[in-house]
Amino acid sequence: MGKSYPVVSDEYLKAVEKAKRKLRGFIAEKNCAPLMLRLAWHSAGTYDVVSKTGGPFGTIRNQVELAHGANNGLDIAVRLLEPIKAQFPILTYADFYQLAGVVAVEITGGPEIPFHPGREDKPEPPVEGRLPDATKGCDHLRDVFGHMGLSDQDIVALSGGHTLGRCHKERSGFEGAWTPNPLIFDNSYFKELVSGEKEGLLQLPSDKALLTDPVFRPLVEKYAADEEAFFADYAEAHLKLSELGFAEA
Repeated sequence: MGKSYPVVSDEYLKAVEKAKRKLRGFIAEKNCAPLMLRLAWHSAGTYDVVSKTGGPFGTIRNQVELAHGANNGLDIAVRLLEPIKAQFPILTYADFYQLAGVVAVEITGGPEIPFHPGREDKPEPPVEGRLPDATKGCDHLRDVFGHMGLSDQDIVALSGGHTLGRCHKERSGFEGAWTPNPLIFDNSYFKELVSGEKEGLLQLPSDKALLTDPVFRPLVEKYAADEEAFFADYAEAHLKLSELGFAEA
């Protein structure tokens, strides 16, 4: 059984396609794919399977949620996207932010991720503390992603999204990029991880933890050796993350 998605109008679908084209040009021009991917993830990753609260429902533009420690700097993403969003009043913020995440991966050379519209904008931001903490290890990762209903494979595949972007000291306390080319989506995050620490490149405690775990490590090695396998699993994990609490199976 597949998921059943809400039905949206033809006009809405046309707006999604147009917005996608605008986002492609904008994200490429501004080199802001990493920031947009982080916005989409942090918006969706607050979902809790037990209480069925949080998730990708546009609440991240709320000042209360933007003030959460894990969201440092995402006010920039919200502000950058506002002029484009204003051109598509028919679209929900919930859909628009997830669409930006999908486009960010696609235009940097990553896999195409299916996008299903129809998320509603919800008024209540989630409680703080549901997003991963980079200073912690495997138990923490399993706990956080378990609350979202995601698997060990999803955890490792999504960690590979760090192939894009860099850490900023003023936002996270860490500084630097994970890979030599932080605007290209490929499997170099895993290649760098298995080859050990290098001067000028970042490995967070949560990255290194992937190498110490008997389930995570073989996946890291598999993705380092096989980019296609990583892309397939990443697309599946990103799709799941972007639809947490959205469509019923």
